Amino acid sequence: MDITRFAAEQAIATMWNRYADPLSLDEIADSAILSKFYFSRVFRSLTGTSPGRFLSAIRLFKAKNLLLETDMSVTEVAYGVGYNSLGTFTSRFTRSVGASPGRYRAMSLAGTHSILDMAPVPGPGPHGELSGVVSFPETDDPLRVYVGLFPGPVVEGIPVACEVLQAPGPFVLRDVPVGTWYLRAAAVGLRQDGSLPWQRRPALLGEHGHHQVGAHVRVQVGEMALRPSGFLDPPILRALPELDNWELAELHRVA
Repeated sequence: MDITRFAAEQAIATMWNRYADPLSLDEIADSAILSKFYFSRVFRSLTGTSPGRFLSAIRLFKAKNLLLETDMSVTEVAYGVGYNSLGTFTSRFTRSVGASPGRYRAMSLAGTHSILDMAPVPGPGPHGELSGVVSFPETDDPLRVYVGLFPGPVVEGIPVACEVLQAPGPFVLRDVPVGTWYLRAAAVGLRQDGSLPWQRRPALLGEHGHHQVGAHVRVQVGEMALRPSGFLDPPILRALPELDNWELAELHRVA
């Protein structure tokens, strides 16, 4: 195994095991047996984000799990995943997941997440357009693909533009605000037989770097090939129906 990949995996394992602790960059780098400056460069090159941002994603992902699988209060969840301020936790959770902790819990348990929850509202000012093609191998299970543009490399919050696909093929993201955005995609299974929300993971992930979109400009990015999700991928924070709805598996079985 490549030594840098091994180091990154060691660091990520430490984050998953000790997410509730006040981990410093020095401690994370020590677990990878690298200097913190070299480690930070290696980690970002392999994961697409910084160690601190990856750790934050893990903490919020675990918070989503705790909200669904326990009756802990929001305050207990906040402290249980390493935050020492309820206000900071609530604001970061809301920004990353797309709903406040209490609303996320209520919507998930009621099975009321909707694809429309992901749709952004175009703001004022000039816009552009970005298009491409999503590809992935044939699969026996049906997949739904969420394609979106995000301010950063982690799939979180409300994308500035998005489209939902039912199969591989072309996509067009319209009404894209002027700026530089990260193109990301997640394919999730429509059959979650017997699985509970906190056990679900996207089947495939895709990324296509970051792209500058100008006013009244159409950007063509070509093919974005999806791949199986792996240990080096930050967890999906954005609330998606197939990953978060409590009753979704039963609804699909009935359908």
